[in-house]
Amino acid sequence: MESSPAIELAKHILLSFGLILGVGTFFSIVANKLKVPDVVVFLLVGMCLGPAMLGLVDIKADSTMNQLILIFGSCYILFDGGASIRLKVLKEVWITLVVIATVGVLITAAITGVAAYYILGLAPMVALLLGATIASTDPATLVPVFRQVKIKDRVAQTVMSESAFNDAMGAIIVFVILGLATGQSEFSLSHVLMELAWESVLGIMVGGALGYLAALLIAHEKMNFLTEYAPIVSLMAVIGAYMGADGAHASGFMAVFVFGIMLGNKEIFGFKMEEREAEKLEDYILTTALIMRMFIFILLGAQVDFALMNQYLVGGALVVVIFMFIARPVTVFLCALPDRRAKWDMKELLFMCWTRETGVIPGALAGMLVGMKAPGAEIIASVTFIAILMTILIQATTTKWLAGKLGLLENA
Repeated sequence: MESSPAIELAKHILLSFGLILGVGTFFSIVANKLKVPDVVVFLLVGMCLGPAMLGLVDIKADSTMNQLILIFGSCYILFDGGASIRLKVLKEVWITLVVIATVGVLITAAITGVAAYYILGLAPMVALLLGATIASTDPATLVPVFRQVKIKDRVAQTVMSESAFNDAMGAIIVFVILGLATGQSEFSLSHVLMELAWESVLGIMVGGALGYLAALLIAHEKMNFLTEYAPIVSLMAVIGAYMGADGAHASGFMAVFVFGIMLGNKEIFGFKMEEREAEKLEDYILTTALIMRMFIFILLGAQVDFALMNQYLVGGALVVVIFMFIARPVTVFLCALPDRRAKWDMKELLFMCWTRETGVIPGALAGMLVGMKAPGAEIIASVTFIAILMTILIQATTTKWLAGKLGLLENA
């Protein structure tokens, strides 16, 4: 008896998922032993498993399954990044955070877009779309790095906070530019700024409301009847925050990030879970975020078009060099140096200039653009992949060395 095409497809997807989980778990252990970020290992593994090499994983970039993984995976990793933020840091450095995570993303995107326009010869809107896609930093890479390398708390928390906050802003800017590039809207600076403000503020409101509600139901002294179901509540709320904000034409990414902040800082609002339940929730979040990183990066690696990447390898690498050594330092000094309240010194600024890995969200955004068949999506995906490899291989692996040279290690 022959199986139906739907059953055969289901078996193929199930086999791919099992392979990703098995291989991903093994190489996660390897990455931990080698003390390197697991995302770059997952990317390399995905390249080996993809159609271009072993052909063991073949899930198309424009498939519904791939888009589901990218959207939910991005949301959950942003939620995890938000949950790692401590609001006490914002009291001292909130001005720098707000400016660098909003205006800073625009500055980085603009400089990188100009570089892509002249070096790669892209159309202006496609070049800006490329710049916006890789403009944000990566909490999924930075948080594990700072758990391994003990940097002075103020600097580490600021960089991690920026990385989580600017991912949402980067996603907003990407889709605003995409609307302009596809002719769905006409360019108007005031309209763009109003749209950014609307999507951000409404996203914050949705995420904040759901975060407070979730904290109430799992950690309130009298209303915590869902304490034992805290992992399920968090999962439902991540989906609810994204879909609720998206349905209101706001930023779903901003909503899930703010939801993470609310849940991660629930003690400030008078909510406290029992130690056993809190540990169970934290373990669940860490494990789920790891699984999302496995799926996103192994799939992204498997979908790399080597021929296209080779075609743009030299030009893409030059764009990324400008991105790392010009766009990021200009962004940091323009956004952080004027903040007299934070009183940043030169060593802290130099460290912030260097620590800005590209990873999960830019990779997921590039994958979404490919799936949506956006203008120049394949070129954008190729350069994004080059940026991910270069920034993680070069910057993440030198974080401890640089922090030691600048005297920013906790034991320095």
